[in-house]
Amino acid sequence: MSLLVPALAMLLALLVDRWFGEPPLRLHPVVWMGNYLGWAGGRLQRGLRSAVPVVVSNAPLAAREEAADYKAFWLGALYWTGGLALFTVAAVWLENMLRMLGRWAASLVTDAGIAGCLASAVVVVLLALLLKPMLAWAMLKGEVLAVEVALGQSLQAGRDRLNWLVSRDTTSLSEAEVRESAIESLAENLSDSVVAPIFWFVLLGLPGAVAYRFANTADAMWGYKGIYKGQNWEWAGKWAARFDDVLNWLPSRLTGLLLALTCGLRLNSLRREAIKTPSPNSGWPMAAMALALHIHLGKPGVYVLNPGGKDALAVHTGQAVVCASKVLLALIPVALLALYFRAIILS
Repeated sequence: MSLLVPALAMLLALLVDRWFGEPPLRLHPVVWMGNYLGWAGGRLQRGLRSAVPVVVSNAPLAAREEAADYKAFWLGALYWTGGLALFTVAAVWLENMLRMLGRWAASLVTDAGIAGCLASAVVVVLLALLLKPMLAWAMLKGEVLAVEVALGQSLQAGRDRLNWLVSRDTTSLSEAEVRESAIESLAENLSDSVVAPIFWFVLLGLPGAVAYRFANTADAMWGYKGIYKGQNWEWAGKWAARFDDVLNWLPSRLTGLLLALTCGLRLNSLRREAIKTPSPNSGWPMAAMALALHIHLGKPGVYVLNPGGKDALAVHTGQAVVCASKVLLALIPVALLALYFRAIILS
């Protein structure tokens, strides 16, 4: 597949996301991933009902090691690997079909001119439509702005709307904390839902983006410490959580770096704040956003980023969206340049 095809497909996927948003749920590959993970997670948990007692995440290390449930860990890894193989193999097959169609189109350009160009355009459109569901910038932006709109109605409405974005308990959050949580979610998911899928698409093509999206969805559904919604994921979800950490290591730092570069931040200040979070990755985009907006962000009782910053106000939500949009614009030439070098290496 020539350099031009993935480059144009990536740009078109971003435009489709901007103009049309998400595809219908019944046609959304990420929904299919969620359905598989819901089914697999149910089977996994039923097989572990007599497993190990709840492990408290802040218990001493020795106590946690004694309670290690390797059956849960390896069953979770097995179901995760099966799902990853299912969706990635499908993506490899689809990309190969498009590659064959592209070669046929290239041969037509010489013999049939316009017909060959039209066939190449079809390849670009099909690849863009397959890539688009792996990206979710328009939906992310819309949900964050919806929290701000809900806060304008009442604090409870804001809390209720925030539940669409985060898994934390929102019942006792103040107005500023609701807004902070929404801005944090915007920063973290800017990496998860935009930068990382494009990063893996540039590196490994459509299968890379699909594999990443499956791993990230698995972490969102299984990657919890201890009990979540009545199910114990301390060990059952550990594989999914750790693998997501590995896949997000570079994209999260790239997101933080792009935020820093577009907002004029000092990298040493960014690193100092980024390492405060329990997650090895989410602190980078969140800390960059906090520093860029001169506000503090945090999870009550867990961490505070940029503690000297101001409380988040309504104006900061719009500013956060602007900062995130700048990152997306800066990411495009970086991704195109990376595609160019990838084409040179593979040629």
